[in-house]
Amino acid sequence: MPTSFHLLADAPAQLLPARELMAFTLASHIILVPLGVAFPFITLVMHYRGLRRKDATALLLARRWSAVMAVQFALGIVTGTVLSFEFGLLWPGLMGRWGDVFGIGFGVEAWAFFLEAVLIAIYLYGWRRLKPRTHFLLGLPLPAAALLGAFGILAANSWMNTPQGFSLDSEGNPVDVNVWKAIFTPMFGPQYWHFVVAMVLTAGFMVSGVYAVGWLRGRRDHYHRLGFAVPFTIAAVATPLQFVLGDSIARSVFHKQPVKFAALEIVWETDTRVPEYLFGRLNEDGTVSGGLKIPLLDSVLAGFSPDTKVVGLTSVPADQRPTATQATIAHWAFDIMVLIGSVLVLLALWYGLVWLRHRRLPASKWFYRSAACAGVASVVAVESGWIATEVGRQPWIVYQNMRVAEAVTSTRSTTLWIMLAVVMVVYVFLFGSFLVILLKMRTRWRLADEQRAAGGPSPHAPETDTPYGPRAPVPAGDAPAADGGAAGAEGGRR
Repeated sequence: MPTSFHLLADAPAQLLPARELMAFTLASHIILVPLGVAFPFITLVMHYRGLRRKDATALLLARRWSAVMAVQFALGIVTGTVLSFEFGLLWPGLMGRWGDVFGIGFGVEAWAFFLEAVLIAIYLYGWRRLKPRTHFLLGLPLPAAALLGAFGILAANSWMNTPQGFSLDSEGNPVDVNVWKAIFTPMFGPQYWHFVVAMVLTAGFMVSGVYAVGWLRGRRDHYHRLGFAVPFTIAAVATPLQFVLGDSIARSVFHKQPVKFAALEIVWETDTRVPEYLFGRLNEDGTVSGGLKIPLLDSVLAGFSPDTKVVGLTSVPADQRPTATQATIAHWAFDIMVLIGSVLVLLALWYGLVWLRHRRLPASKWFYRSAACAGVASVVAVESGWIATEVGRQPWIVYQNMRVAEAVTSTRSTTLWIMLAVVMVVYVFLFGSFLVILLKMRTRWRLADEQRAAGGPSPHAPETDTPYGPRAPVPAGDAPAADGGAAGAEGGRR
């Protein structure tokens, strides 16, 4: 029987459903993360442009984006809370033994989450009730709060990849914890900046993709051009930077987690002059089926020389490395991420060259078709990056200190499968509701724009006035609306 089947047979029955439940909730939550981390920054850039150039359209876009940001944040609270509970419920061995060492990261993330909620509420409130400059300044801490949340969660994850900041007593329990070292591990810097830039470019491509679809449908007014240009420009600037950061983190994995690097590149034997395989499948005997083999390239990429020695999977016993199947999954995820990143770099260069030569947006339909797909492709790349990170670390939940099987709950596997089914149904409902809300918001905004273009807003139409300006007149008998109009007019005069 192949080695991987021996390892699977020895695993607890509850390990597979626990993994599937964690994977599903994490994969679902990560769809929202780019908007949570980077959308506040993109919104404030648009807000600043509107104030600086006195552009009512930019201010209108920023206000509408802030509404989307709030709805997305509400859904992110639910999915993020589920993940927090799952760490304790599914992996009690991890939290019970190591929580005192790396749990500070989760604490930082929780505080950042609450801070961001307060700041979003203030930002939404301020559109009608604060002076423009004061309102903008109060929104500036929002991106910092989002980055602080990412700091906390990446500190915890990077510790799991390169644990440090503790000693072990005679029973194998951590003592003499150094929180500073536990936070700033060797992988923290490369992981954090790679993640943050990934969120910025993904959010930029996701938002601009909406307006790219509008362009393809013939909506080419200032509103859609601006809605596309600002987030796409931010993403285009971040994409080449991300390519450099991606190379840096791969090199860090090569030095700090050589067995994971071997899994990502499906390297079986330690050797020099190692070839690079694009895709392909690792077999139990160490051979590779399929894929494109490029001689020497893996050694060159790892150490800038064909004589660079690359550690292979067989450098450690079978129970201390990913199985052939896990290595193949990590390898494919890594290659998909790199492939998408390379295509996005080409798209960013296309955009940049047209702008430098003609000082305008590209006119090609193929460009906007590509831009419309870029947001989905970016999310796929983010998902692939996490798969490569987590699957490549197997069988360790804490690298070289605790196996996943040692951390898993003792809850019956049947119960965990039922939990997974329930969570999937709930998440389908949640994301479906999120989509319905966004579509209703889009319909309302489009109605307002059509009424404005037709020669003036109706007093009953939503979103017919501009931020910081007087609201549209309302019937005198509608007291609440009149009060709101007066408040809006007063805010405009300020």
